[in-house]
Amino acid sequence: MQLKKSAIAGTLESSDVQIMIEPSQNGIELFLTSSVMNLYGKQIKSTILTTLANLGVENARLTVVDKGAVDCTIKARVECAVFRAAEIKENLPWGVNM
Repeated sequence: MQLKKSAIAGTLESSDVQIMIEPSQNGIELFLTSSVMNLYGKQIKSTILTTLANLGVENARLTVVDKGAVDCTIKARVECAVFRAAEIKENLPWGVNM
């Protein structure tokens, strides 16, 4: 999936995650901060990268600020940010191949 612009999804509230995504030409660049990094950092990163791969995103720069979100919230926020950045507004394929 080709990203056309920068986009954001999520909040900085407790138990949520904010995903900022923008087009890139350097593969996937992930900058992650989390209030639970020591416990779940690897799982959060894995969830983000798997969701991007399932959506066919090969080039993107992501800044992720996690406040203790569960996997399903992380997936939903990544999907939302990608669809916004790709300017997909109709027939959204939520949860496809997830």
